[in-house]
Amino acid sequence: MAKHVIINIMKKVLMKGNEACAEAAIQAGCRFYAGYPITPQNEIPEYMSWRMPEVGGVFIQAESELAAINMVYGASAAGARAMTSSSSPGISLKQEGISYLAGAELPAVIVNMQRGGPGLGNISGSQADYFQAVKGGGHGDYRLIVFAPFSVQELWDLTMLAFDKADEYRNPVMILGDGVIGQIMEPLYQRPYEPPENLPPKNWAVTGAKGRAPNVIKSLYMGEGELERRNYILQAKYKRIKEREVRFEEYLTEDAEIVLVAFGIAARVCLSAVRRLREDGVRAGLFRPITLWPFPEERLKELSNLIKRFLVVELNAGQMVEDVKLSVNDAEVLFYGRPGGALINPEEIRNKVLEIKNARKATVTVTFTTRQVP
Repeated sequence: MAKHVIINIMKKVLMKGNEACAEAAIQAGCRFYAGYPITPQNEIPEYMSWRMPEVGGVFIQAESELAAINMVYGASAAGARAMTSSSSPGISLKQEGISYLAGAELPAVIVNMQRGGPGLGNISGSQADYFQAVKGGGHGDYRLIVFAPFSVQELWDLTMLAFDKADEYRNPVMILGDGVIGQIMEPLYQRPYEPPENLPPKNWAVTGAKGRAPNVIKSLYMGEGELERRNYILQAKYKRIKEREVRFEEYLTEDAEIVLVAFGIAARVCLSAVRRLREDGVRAGLFRPITLWPFPEERLKELSNLIKRFLVVELNAGQMVEDVKLSVNDAEVLFYGRPGGALINPEEIRNKVLEIKNARKATVTVTFTTRQVP
């Protein structure tokens, strides 16, 4: 059993997001980390490089992102809680290994602190990897559980949860952050890690056949119909995850006339915008998916029976907006985003909502006037 290092959790401390993610992983029992430097997540491997030896863990700066993800595969297969981190182009290089992890049903935590793209792009915070994370950036029919933290505190909490869910479902879990959440410093409570009582034993791990039959971990199935049967097993697992692991947060949606839908750092911006709009007398609300997969489609569908206008806000050219459109019934879904690592401020969102509201009033007035003409 991995040794857990307990710290003084009631003390509120100031931490950078990347460092909070790394320390939370260690508290949750992560004892193997392999990664490769890339901005804006470099504080994670830097932090791991000195903390891992202190807790008896292993830190490896791999020769490449490809090597790092395959080292995680090996460590996970041996039963260790394993983690890697990178940023957008680096995550792209890890995609084959992520597909292998999913195919072999190996738990692992993968952190993506997104940067602007496509290509090398820049080092600013972005949300342009949504498609890659939730639709499966690698090959084959597989899914990742994807968490989207919007504060350093939530980054701490969700990193711990990620290791538990990875073990529970024997599936890779991704923390989809961004350059902003990784670099900002915020006060947080270092809540203690509490291991769940119902985690299944890792009796599948390749720890050496000591008085037992050998375990085999693989994702290659060449027999007639063997791979198809394997895929059905995976799909059944994904169905269970969809039924059990949907997470979201709502703010002032009870009486809202327009609901902003955003995740991660964009949701922080929208939260400020909603508060300003309420001061303006506009009944705005916020819906924040915490799990991007499984996506909270059922709750959005319920909301769309009461609310007929949604504004999706993302730091990209429009990605999650497609899932929102698929989730709602007859509601109108609008989009506001900025791609390429450009940040949005609350005043932009406030002005956009007021523009939408005024445009609707103008349309209604014209329609009403036209109907009154003999």
